[in-house]
Amino acid sequence: MLILRDTHETDLQAIIDIYNHAVIHTTATFDLEPQTLEQRKQWFVKNEGRYPFIVAELEGKVVGFSSLSQFRSKPAYNSTAELSIYVDPECKGQGIGKQLMQEIIERAKQKKFHAIVSSIADGNVVSMKLHEKFGFQRVGSFREIGFKFDRWIDVHFYQLILGIHDKTNRNNKTGNDQKSLEAIS
Repeated sequence: MLILRDTHETDLQAIIDIYNHAVIHTTATFDLEPQTLEQRKQWFVKNEGRYPFIVAELEGKVVGFSSLSQFRSKPAYNSTAELSIYVDPECKGQGIGKQLMQEIIERAKQKKFHAIVSSIADGNVVSMKLHEKFGFQRVGSFREIGFKFDRWIDVHFYQLILGIHDKTNRNNKTGNDQKSLEAIS
């Protein structure tokens, strides 16, 4: 039975193994070098609490993960999160990505995010279809924005509006940041 749960620091090596496979073999990420455990620990600590980070566990083994992270550092973007989903290549086609997507969207709603965005490399049809199945809309593309595997790659941007408009304190904004947000809303 597949279990979806919060990520623990002890899961980070399994997460790195899944992620680094994508780094080396796919265009799902534009990282060119495998990540280290220390890099992932820093990311984990930086995002802990604010951004959901979940794993899919099957028979005691982490077989996938999903996370939300900061979209951009400017305060007006604080109600938007960027989505990542990765599944162990040995477990693809079992609906794990679908379950991770469903759970991370639910957690985004609980955290009162207004929008989720994803960037998907051209040719990743499985990811595009998964996003569309959950209501994400393709909102734009950048041509030849990434260079990996000796070729230029287009990136398509997908967005899901959750419909939550929360003007409360988001990510430790200062009073001036809050006034700026209210001025543009």
